[in-house]
Amino acid sequence: MGHRARLVRVIFAAFLSASCVFWARSSSAQTSVWRTHAHDAQHTAVSSVTSQPLTAIHWKVPVDLNPPTGEILIHYGSPLITLANTVIVPVKTGTNSFRVEAHNGATGTLLWEENTGYQAPSAGFIPGLGPTLVGNRLVVPDIAGRVLVRTNPDSATGTVTHAYFYGQKNFQADPQIYEQNVQINTPLTTDSHGNLFFGFLVLGSTPIGLQSGIARIASNGTGTWVSAAAISGDPAITKVATSCAPALSRDGSTLYIAVDNQDFGFGYLVALNSTTLAVVTHVRLSDPSSGLDATMTDESSATPTVGPDGDVYFGVLENPFPNHNDRGWMLHFNSDLSQQKIPGSFGWDDTASIVDATLVPSYRGTSKYLLMTKYNNYAGINTGVGHNRIAILDPNATENDPVIPTTKVMKEVITKLGVTPDPNFPTFPGAVREWCINTAAVDPFTKSVIANSEDGKLYRWDLATNKLSEVIKLSGGIGEAYTPTVIGTDGTVYGINDAVLSAIGQ
Repeated sequence: MGHRARLVRVIFAAFLSASCVFWARSSSAQTSVWRTHAHDAQHTAVSSVTSQPLTAIHWKVPVDLNPPTGEILIHYGSPLITLANTVIVPVKTGTNSFRVEAHNGATGTLLWEENTGYQAPSAGFIPGLGPTLVGNRLVVPDIAGRVLVRTNPDSATGTVTHAYFYGQKNFQADPQIYEQNVQINTPLTTDSHGNLFFGFLVLGSTPIGLQSGIARIASNGTGTWVSAAAISGDPAITKVATSCAPALSRDGSTLYIAVDNQDFGFGYLVALNSTTLAVVTHVRLSDPSSGLDATMTDESSATPTVGPDGDVYFGVLENPFPNHNDRGWMLHFNSDLSQQKIPGSFGWDDTASIVDATLVPSYRGTSKYLLMTKYNNYAGINTGVGHNRIAILDPNATENDPVIPTTKVMKEVITKLGVTPDPNFPTFPGAVREWCINTAAVDPFTKSVIANSEDGKLYRWDLATNKLSEVIKLSGGIGEAYTPTVIGTDGTVYGINDAVLSAIGQ
């Protein structure tokens, strides 16, 4: 359907029946809660509790009841951890069906499960179900662009209601139209006041003229949306980037989201007023080496990360492809996106994690914080040799890019090569299995990063010694899409490998 270039904003101040219960405000004191993708609304992935040693697997649960045979091209949704140590697990139950389960974090005992009507949008890597915790409520993507709201996620009993960003009365007038034509296409993000944000697709016409874009549901139930075309100022833009969880500035006043025009197309990073969804600014994303439009792909699950200083980081694919060995770039902007800063040398499917500079004793630079990113160099793609790494980067210092030396990128502080030789590339000396994370977990208490590998093992990367100090085997190893790593309220570590979530600790 066509998209107008002008701003489209529709507000429904009372769109739910009186019986519907809204969520309470989030408490900023609940810092140990892992409440969304990459921990928080800035996607820092920084834990507020000490992780347990990676000694034993306490319990396991499948995150896919119908996994494919062989390579797994699926982005599984992030587990969430409540303050009471309940683990919320998104589970793919069929070809394109999903539910959420709640497990006791200590024992793995199933507390309850809730089916959803959520349908993942079409993509080369199937997007995952991306719920969020809002105060004492769990909010989950559902069918028709609505969200499912469940009270008391720590209890076997809870009330389930639904919220509609475009109005419950509109849905009730034509439910089949909305069920067929409106899909949530990103994980959910919430701010400290309980306001909810997510991207949605419109696949066909609706009576109220919905267009694909970004939705906001306030804690009082007020629904607001703006079209992707309008916020980019470009009528060629058709949607919010698939699997791109919205991010918020540290004070919550600015919302960041990426929009694009098609799979393997071009796009923009947009900053919005988080209350009104009015445009603050937008920037067309470009390849820092070629100057051409950066490539946006539905296969990616990259989301913006907001640093402690307000800088914004977002991963894209290179153009022309694959002149950067399919690594893409980690683009870097100031808070209002008016200044493009030093890029990172990997980013295509990665959410950067924040590492306080004091966690890396060998660091001698001036930055207050550093970035942890994946740093693969895929064998057999252009000049890639399979020396797949993870990296700590200085966002404010430069070096020549290791693949395209004429381009300046963030300086490597330390890196760590993968461990297990990759049998698929016997002609590439030193090729190792790649790191399969879309977001790591940072433990500032042990000065470490916990990351998953395609060799089937979970590793602790000790930033003080630059060694992989702990390892535990989760599976035999399998090629798969990147997955999130999480640290629970009691320090249990959660990693997904071979379509199974493992709870790991001492």
